[in-house]
Amino acid sequence: MDLPIERNLTVKSQLLIGILLMLGGDFMFALNDAMGKWLVSSFSVGQVLAVRSIGTFVVLGPMIVRQGSSRLLYVERPLLQLLRALASTLDTTCFYVAVVNLPLADVMSFYMALPIYVAALSHLLLGEEVGRRRWAAILAGFSGVLIVLKPSSASLSLSAICALIGSIAFSFVIVLGRRLRGTSDTTLVTWQMIGTLMVGLVMTIGNWRTPSPFDFGAMLLLGGISCAAHLLITHALKLAPAATLAPLHYSLLLWAIVFGLTFFGDVPSPRILVGAAIVVLAGLFIFHRQNILEGTLPPENVPKGPS
Repeated sequence: MDLPIERNLTVKSQLLIGILLMLGGDFMFALNDAMGKWLVSSFSVGQVLAVRSIGTFVVLGPMIVRQGSSRLLYVERPLLQLLRALASTLDTTCFYVAVVNLPLADVMSFYMALPIYVAALSHLLLGEEVGRRRWAAILAGFSGVLIVLKPSSASLSLSAICALIGSIAFSFVIVLGRRLRGTSDTTLVTWQMIGTLMVGLVMTIGNWRTPSPFDFGAMLLLGGISCAAHLLITHALKLAPAATLAPLHYSLLLWAIVFGLTFFGDVPSPRILVGAAIVVLAGLFIFHRQNILEGTLPPENVPKGPS
């Protein structure tokens, strides 16, 4: 995010602001998800993706002008940039396909496994060391995903598979973002929005339904909310440690349950709640072990033995 980092605040104040920004960003992501579910019940996924992407550029436009359009064309590691944009497009598309038929809480339960996927992919793609304790947490967390997925011929649905694929694609976005730390946030978000726009336009062929001014405005607003959520969370990570903020991301599941119940009458089943609880606990353990390896916990709180 291209906002100035507060220079005259105490460390404690920056930490508090970072936490508030993270919670605010997650709330806006949850609002984006609820609005998206509402819109795809009346319009095609492609149409929502296309108009949403246009709305995103309303926010990104001034930022692109400020940084200069040349920085969009001359980027580090173009192949990785392309792969990240493709993964982001796959994530967004799969998410909206999934929420057409699944409750928000069900879909978000898959996305709560993000730290589990990121830990595994970081080992495979970035060469980061993952000890036996975190591998155990990864396997336990994935068992929670399987409980949510319920992979049987009678219950497995295309929407559930899309939610799983989308959450894995999003973890690729995060891991590739680590490799592209030298690229500005504006450039990263712009290319992923371009990818989503192009796919949305292709999917819209033959599926366009003329929206009312209200519905068209809602789709544009959806893009603005999504972009603002990305920017809030990006700035939060500049003010507070990622290890402090990452567990707050689980508030998305709470908001998904609240919005799903309030606006769509969706009540999570016990199976979904049990699977989600396993995923969240496994993710929190991975965060805890990462804190230890980075030396952010006091020595007396560090268990003996390898991770």
